[in-house]
Amino acid sequence: MVNNKDKPKPWYKRLLAKGTALAAAVCMMLLPATAHADMQGVDMSNWQCGADVYNMQADFVVVGTTWGTGQVNNNCLVSGVNTDANRMIYQAQASGKKFGLYHYAMGGNPEAEAQFFYRNTSNYWRHGIVALDWEMDDNPAWGNWDWVRRFMAEGERLSGGGQRGAGPVHRPGGRAKPLLYTGPVAGTIPGDIRANYGLWIAQYANMAPTGYQANPWMLGAYGEAMRQYSGTGVVNTWSPIDLNIFRGEGWQWDLYANPTGSTAPAPATPAPVQPSTPPANTNTGGISHVMQWGETIWGLAVAYDAWPLSAWHTPSGDINRYYVGDVVTYGGGSTATPAPSTGVSKVLQWGDTVWDFATAHGYSVSRCTVPSGNINVYYVGDVVTCR
Repeated sequence: MVNNKDKPKPWYKRLLAKGTALAAAVCMMLLPATAHADMQGVDMSNWQCGADVYNMQADFVVVGTTWGTGQVNNNCLVSGVNTDANRMIYQAQASGKKFGLYHYAMGGNPEAEAQFFYRNTSNYWRHGIVALDWEMDDNPAWGNWDWVRRFMAEGERLSGGGQRGAGPVHRPGGRAKPLLYTGPVAGTIPGDIRANYGLWIAQYANMAPTGYQANPWMLGAYGEAMRQYSGTGVVNTWSPIDLNIFRGEGWQWDLYANPTGSTAPAPATPAPVQPSTPPANTNTGGISHVMQWGETIWGLAVAYDAWPLSAWHTPSGDINRYYVGDVVTYGGGSTATPAPSTGVSKVLQWGDTVWDFATAHGYSVSRCTVPSGNINVYYVGDVVTCR
């Protein structure tokens, strides 16, 4: 997960960098991920956008979904949101993998960051593991364990319902407890955090490419639930990638996601192997909706059967940026200022984003279309048109 912002890995992820050891890596890559009781899987950030998750050899996939409170734009990150996260998670679900999602801490107000995370991902909570990515890079709060306590407490509060100062409103499935991801500073984690939250620890023996390992170096040294043991992993559909081992089986993963084991409302139906958005529903008519906690534009499109996503409008003019209380509309006029031209098109190249193209030509993202019909799902070679 360190690759999030195109910076060098911190010191603990650069330990003992050595040769490639590619032959050994290829041999280990061929071991089935399900050969042991523990689960083997990967975590992915905005630097793995477009990866084939459906055919990836992994028991689970953890996806970086949000950064800070929206201040990061990089690769497929748009206003702090990974615009490829929905596709990644849908492909994981459709192929029978467990999934998780994480938020990258940037040291702002911890309650605001937890709210940003929840607001953009609430439909996945209690179905997949959620986690806080607590690292030194771009995090002025690093070393402040009270920041972690506050973020975790707010995440629990939001997932259980209710408002600050009022009695909690119970949601089916109860409160989700995020995992804490961090490096080999695990020995300094306060006891109350250890007691209340599962640990996901990153510590590498070296930086040589490798496939899955059944017993990686220092496994279990911190009593962790999950260990990230390589940042230069090799799997069949992508490399390099972070490799992880979850110290348990599928039912235990599910209990981390939903401690009560109760049934929560199912998220939107997973996309097929080649993700596509349903065709536009021209009979929907004008829709106006006031955004509430936990709601997403994708969720509204599913609930109203109102497609494509590009036909939804938000006050910001960007369907990836909206807030509680915003009035969003479908099928009517946009609340943003209309762009003054007749349209522009571009064939997307590696590293391009719709957001970059749209803003460079004076358009909001909501005025652009891509072949999939979902403005968050596009590939190299696709033609994006903004008008």
